[in-house]
Amino acid sequence: MLGGAFERGFVDDAVLAGSPAQRRSLWALREGISEAQNHEGPSLKHDVAVPIRALPDFLHATSRAIERIVPGIRLVTYGHVGDGNLHHNLSKPVGGNDVEFLGHAEELARTLYDHVAAAGGSISAEHGLGTAKRDAAAVYKPPVELDIMRDIKAALDPHGLMNPGKVL
Repeated sequence: MLGGAFERGFVDDAVLAGSPAQRRSLWALREGISEAQNHEGPSLKHDVAVPIRALPDFLHATSRAIERIVPGIRLVTYGHVGDGNLHHNLSKPVGGNDVEFLGHAEELARTLYDHVAAAGGSISAEHGLGTAKRDAAAVYKPPVELDIMRDIKAALDPHGLMNPGKVL
């Protein structure tokens, strides 16, 4: 399969682990991405899901839209691409001002989430909604999904003792 992807021009480079030690090393690289971003200054981390068939167009359109907002922004996109789950992280431009970059956080998130919605995806993936996406959920999640989440919460926590008011 990988050979066919190279032949069709879908892949430019690839690494396959040849041993358990190499597998551990590759996972260590993947797990270190967020930490490496932290050393470069602030980054805006997003965990989204997009249908696999929509990934190429989504990434292209989103990258262009985000670059218009913050020229030179660095996109660090990785994750569980096989199931459409992306860690779509945004790092400030090299030499950029932290405060200025973070001042664009809301516009960048809205732009990203608009593109996720247009692709038929979800603004939350493996890491869930959390408090950071509480307000966005009201905009991007269908009311029926929010109702189901509330019903599940009520069934599991009828007295509202677990994380009261955090998300729902």
